[in-house]
Amino acid sequence: MSDRASGDDSMIIVMSSDASDHDVAHVVERLRGIGAEAHISRGQTRTVIGAIGERAQIQQLPWEAFPGVERAVPVLKPYKFVSRDHHSDDTIVDVGGVPIGGRYLTVIAGPCAVESREQLFAAAMAVHSAGANILRGDVFKPRTSPYTFQGLGEKGLELLAEARQQFGMPFHAEVVDPRDVELVSSYADMIRIGARNMANFALLAEAGRQDKPVMLKRGLTATIEEWLNAAEYIYKEGNHQIVLCERGIRTFETQTRNTLDISAVPVVRALSHLPVIVDPSHSGGRRNLVAPLARAAVGVGAHGLLIDVHPSPETALVDGPQAILPVEFAALMDEVRAVAAALGLDLPPGRPR
Repeated sequence: MSDRASGDDSMIIVMSSDASDHDVAHVVERLRGIGAEAHISRGQTRTVIGAIGERAQIQQLPWEAFPGVERAVPVLKPYKFVSRDHHSDDTIVDVGGVPIGGRYLTVIAGPCAVESREQLFAAAMAVHSAGANILRGDVFKPRTSPYTFQGLGEKGLELLAEARQQFGMPFHAEVVDPRDVELVSSYADMIRIGARNMANFALLAEAGRQDKPVMLKRGLTATIEEWLNAAEYIYKEGNHQIVLCERGIRTFETQTRNTLDISAVPVVRALSHLPVIVDPSHSGGRRNLVAPLARAAVGVGAHGLLIDVHPSPETALVDGPQAILPVEFAALMDEVRAVAAALGLDLPPGRPR
């Protein structure tokens, strides 16, 4: 990912706890007057203004002499606004009334791909009954081979919307083409950008212009910094409702589909205010690995899980080997609740007990 021009820089201007709206507006006006971008982040006790522009012009002004300014700190990280330097409080993302982030543990579950109404509704009923909060199901499924199942498209979105109505669960769906972003956003409560599209900058920017939350999966070979920079593309366009998803990276190991970078969860939580969840299904790629990886993810601080559940994995058109049965998902939810309780995590409001 390319950085901004070498003459560009960013600064975090931290306002004092008693700063007035007029003080904030004065700083923003001055920044824009020198041609810099100003991004306001309001925390529980402080307002922070992120400034991006020409380094010399930003640094020449005595920001700490401005009324209401507590301190001004240069930001050295390439990702500016998804950094904790910009926003120290945890961001909590609202997905159709279900929170992701903070002290919540949120479970997203369902089939990897919507294949039929019967299959979707059987999976939705099962995950809802077991206590999942958000339904998953993809309708655009570009595969390695162009001759395999590619998804149901808009028909699948209509089925997901029908399932949402019946089971009271918001849903998310993947989008793979910038031309389909508005279509998926018009149906889904959250749009997802998959691992293979993490560096699709046109898609990231288009998702950033929507008013729906975005889940951003880590790329197969992406570093954590590259992943956070991808999130920055979305954030900079105005959409700050972003959830990061660790789904395993490609390494030399062949015993698993991917290698789950479990350490990425605490690392990202330290670097960014955005919530981070884990996909144990795509990480291991095998049914028997989903439960142990899910427990580990909760244990290291993941804000949620993304799990493939299929009523008949042996007939699945997509990723059958990693999908777990409804009865296995119910057992896993009991285990997840136990780990969450031990860590003092909260279950999202309205979750079935």
